[in-house]
Amino acid sequence: MNIVVGITGASGAIYGIRLLEVLKIVPQVTTHLVMSKYAVKNIGLETDYSIEQVLGLANYTYDNDGLAARISSGSYITDATVIVPCSMKTLACISNGICDTLVSRAADVALKESRKLIICPRETPLNSIHLENMLKLSRLGVKIIPPMPAFYNKPKTLDDVLNHQVMKICDCLGIANEIGRRWE
Repeated sequence: MNIVVGITGASGAIYGIRLLEVLKIVPQVTTHLVMSKYAVKNIGLETDYSIEQVLGLANYTYDNDGLAARISSGSYITDATVIVPCSMKTLACISNGICDTLVSRAADVALKESRKLIICPRETPLNSIHLENMLKLSRLGVKIIPPMPAFYNKPKTLDDVLNHQVMKICDCLGIANEIGRRWE
């Protein structure tokens, strides 16, 4: 599977990092990573990871301004695009067809080619514009998986919370996994 992973400037870059860590150990998955400039900033603010460490988790990396990258074309076959976390700016761009960055263009390609698109919007509280943008994308078949912790699994650590979110993303990608604790 060729999977594009976009990490944008919303708080919660660790979700994207954990997804990359999990996908790295799945032999049939090749990852293509794009990070916005504020994702890079948030990684430094919110985590102990260096940008080099994060880049090293992906098979291929691209500059968010690189609109000529192969993942910006529908003729380059990908199986899915996951944007985690997805900022409200990126959500609005995708919802309105504004392809001014490689992340939003990769999402647009997924939509136009009827490929799997998963977004993990990270914002609270949500206003009507956010909800309308999500509804528009949901009606187009986009899977919306906001990082909302479950408590039936009795999380004890931040890793438990992160793993549950990544489990849900992997489930949606069709990747068999036992990353998180499931409902019994």
